[in-house]
Amino acid sequence: MAGLLVLALITTFQPPRPAVGDLITINFAAQVSVDPSPDYEVVSRAGNSVVIRTFVPHTIEVKGQSADGAVSVLIPVQSVLKPDDNLEPAPLKPPKPEPWPRLPFLAIAIAALAASAAWTAVVLLAKRRVSRPRIVVVPAEQFRSSVVALRSDPNTPMRWARLADALRAYLAAARADLGSDLTTSELLRVIERKEAEEERRYVAAILRQGDLEKFSPWGAAPAGFDEIASYALEIPSWVEPPAVDQEAAA
Repeated sequence: MAGLLVLALITTFQPPRPAVGDLITINFAAQVSVDPSPDYEVVSRAGNSVVIRTFVPHTIEVKGQSADGAVSVLIPVQSVLKPDDNLEPAPLKPPKPEPWPRLPFLAIAIAALAASAAWTAVVLLAKRRVSRPRIVVVPAEQFRSSVVALRSDPNTPMRWARLADALRAYLAAARADLGSDLTTSELLRVIERKEAEEERRYVAAILRQGDLEKFSPWGAAPAGFDEIASYALEIPSWVEPPAVDQEAAA
């Protein structure tokens, strides 16, 4: 009992005159487990200190348990209202208009002038540029060259992935509906609607082997690379060629 009396005497709290809504820090002389109560809310605990908050404007009793037994602290809580407050809100004052900031408009004007100057320079350079003959690389020939190079060198790393990338690039250049942004599944669905079974089978084999080699931890599945690469050389024969560049041809 004497221990409990000493513990109660040396228990302090801050602020000394708390009001409704204040964070009240209670410093116990020993480790105390504060009991929950509808009169207050336990905000935090740290060592022998407990932080509570209450919205009850009268003396509250904070109870808890320590190693020596029950602990109780009485804390008077004051109201934030004036005596005989009629609880009517204060009259609202209209907000003061803020002046328009000048810096954003100045920055926008500078950016607009810079953009106008840049576009003027681009137009002037475009007019002065001398047209040069363009070398047109036929996608089918480029694709066949890539396939032949991969087939002739078995030591080329990631051969399936390189073959799949070359096929994707060719299909995207040859037909608008086979764009490079399509996934393997999306591209195969387009081909399945338009191409024969054998053509679909070889295109699917190349693309899926490439995906396995790039993304699977086990790599590509066992398959005859040379046989499939030889058939890949015939793919341009059934894929619609791209439109002829009339300006370059002239």
